[in-house]
Amino acid sequence: MTSSTVPDGPPGSAAGSAAWELLLPAASAPARARGRALQEALRDAVRSGRLAPGTRLPSSRDLAADLKVSRGLVTEAYEQLTAEGYLRSGRGAGTWVGDAVRAARPRARDLAPRSPADRVDFVPGTPDLSLFPRSAWAAAQRGVLTELEHESLGYPDPRGLPRLRTALAELLARRRGVVADPERIMVVSGVAQATSLLASVLHARGTRTAGVEDPGSPQHHALYGAAGLGTVPLPLDDEGLATGPLYASGVRLVVATPAHQFPTGIAYSARRRAELLDWARSVDGLVLEDDYDGDFRYDRAPVGALQGLDPERVAYTGSVSKSLAPGLRLGWLLVPDWLADDVVERKRTTDLGHPALDQALFARFVERGDYDRQLRVCQRAYRERRDTLVGALAEYFPGARVTGIAAGLHAIVTLPERYGPEEVFLARVGGAGVAVRTLAAYGHGGAAGGPGAGDPAGDGPAAGDPAGDGPAAGKEVRLVLGYAHLTPARIRAGLERMARAV
Repeated sequence: MTSSTVPDGPPGSAAGSAAWELLLPAASAPARARGRALQEALRDAVRSGRLAPGTRLPSSRDLAADLKVSRGLVTEAYEQLTAEGYLRSGRGAGTWVGDAVRAARPRARDLAPRSPADRVDFVPGTPDLSLFPRSAWAAAQRGVLTELEHESLGYPDPRGLPRLRTALAELLARRRGVVADPERIMVVSGVAQATSLLASVLHARGTRTAGVEDPGSPQHHALYGAAGLGTVPLPLDDEGLATGPLYASGVRLVVATPAHQFPTGIAYSARRRAELLDWARSVDGLVLEDDYDGDFRYDRAPVGALQGLDPERVAYTGSVSKSLAPGLRLGWLLVPDWLADDVVERKRTTDLGHPALDQALFARFVERGDYDRQLRVCQRAYRERRDTLVGALAEYFPGARVTGIAAGLHAIVTLPERYGPEEVFLARVGGAGVAVRTLAAYGHGGAAGGPGAGDPAGDGPAAGDPAGDGPAAGKEVRLVLGYAHLTPARIRAGLERMARAV
């Protein structure tokens, strides 16, 4: 068996110290109990896995010198544990941890969200990770490693490599209509970091609350709370964020998803976009635009970013989490001039910059057109899956209304009264091995039944009942069904399983 991690080094070496540090308490025991304490400490280290099978121990002379005990004490301990099977030794071969003890080795737990293989998971938020362009990514990586200058592996500009910021400026201006100055672009590890950076800077400037869309992302409360900001739920109407409650709230920071509101699917109207910017100017405020899936529209041209209308009142953020993979932890943040220096300094003190290799790789990926090709691949796949979802719902749930499907990676589905109430529906489909989430789950502070939360029709709530509080409000089942990560066959199978369960 090959040697494991701890040690075979000279006294005082890093390798040797790892072994005797486990034994220091025993070495300081009273003289009469020291031998027994040393033996028990060695047994415990082997049983617990801290000294793994195959680990070579220091020589008795070296260990005795390090522990400042007699060599005879160590020799006796080695001999006793060898007799018991904890250790093994051979003439001239040293002393090793034996194989007799099957200690439970420490295991690293994986806390990443996972769905059991036998469950069909319609919870939104995940793209199809099998679409990740491994070959093109590997080619870009090889190219970068060949051409990257040594100096580029040092601490990067906290904003990001100039090469990537330039590539992103061109990409975002072309695809999303963003006013993208490379000097105001910051490379971040996803929208979560962008949000945290901006919130912490604004907190330092005196901001204490942030307005959030209701319903909206369930992550907002924790993200803003970590920066010391409270969140104020703001209701939606059929055009977007309702301006009356916005003015009444007193907030000066609002996070919004105007191109494709999450989760209702509303695309803010032109009038509401203008009103939102008027609000920001009148209160000296800021809109944080989360363009989480702005590249995915299926039935008409994408709606341009709000930031393009007023770059000094809108901070813009996005990432590759939906287009490539969330595990890359790669995104961008564009900030107004009046915030840029503070946000850059906060980024510097937070992490000293995003990994340089990852940045250079993505820059090459964008420059060579690979990213545009990836977006086209995803667009075709997700459109097919959306169409499969709509068709299967018509087949398995007659009378279901499907809305918010012009863009994005999920749909809002309202099932007739006969499938309710929601609690019973969820229990039945959950028992059948199908994971779904209701629209009410995305409400903030229990306000999910407010304007726009209940019944988006087309790209907004149903005309005549924007609050979703009509006579059937307590009985209809309103679901947010994510479909991008599921194959067409899996989508059909999941809906069939749901239909049988209810």
